[in-house]
Amino acid sequence: MKYEWRKKDKEIYLPSITPTKLKVPPIKYFTLNGKGNPNSEAFKESVAALYALSYAIRMMPKKGITPNGYFEYTVFPLEGVWDLDEVGRQLEKLDKDRLVYNLMIRQPDFVTEELYSMAKELSAKKVSDDLLESVKFEIIEEGLCVQCLHIGDYDSEPETFSKMDDFCSANNLTRIDKRHREIYISDPRKTDPAKLKTVLRHKVK
Repeated sequence: MKYEWRKKDKEIYLPSITPTKLKVPPIKYFTLNGKGNPNSEAFKESVAALYALSYAIRMMPKKGITPNGYFEYTVFPLEGVWDLDEVGRQLEKLDKDRLVYNLMIRQPDFVTEELYSMAKELSAKKVSDDLLESVKFEIIEEGLCVQCLHIGDYDSEPETFSKMDDFCSANNLTRIDKRHREIYISDPRKTDPAKLKTVLRHKVK
């Protein structure tokens, strides 16, 4: 039976619209750092690179390669950890050109360094050499977090972050990182901005 993250990992990917607390375990990712406006061509190329490698893993059996422990699964959603550069943090209004991000897509537990290298080889015709060299294979453990499902366009996210701040205050939790994570459940190319679903999450103690 195919592993469907929407069904198997609801706590992580389909939380409530009311803030909740959870402990996120170590997870394997393909990651790619960048900076600048997420509406730029460079951002789109970075996203495409991560998906190319992720689908290279997913489709290996059709290339005659069946990794040890492989199972059928749906490719996981795009995620991003967001920050601002030093200048951007001093500004009163958000300047998207000052954004700093680490994009990533989760990988199944069977993925290894060897499979990561093979995925890069299989993606060489679709992804530039520079981007391929920039992609990393990492295990990331977020630990204790507060998260909430945001419904709406990205510019209205502060409303949900405010709800998360109130939740932290009411539950004696303190945010420990200025960065935050976004998990993109909806495809913005196909979804009405008012109906976009994005998981918002930040670390707490």
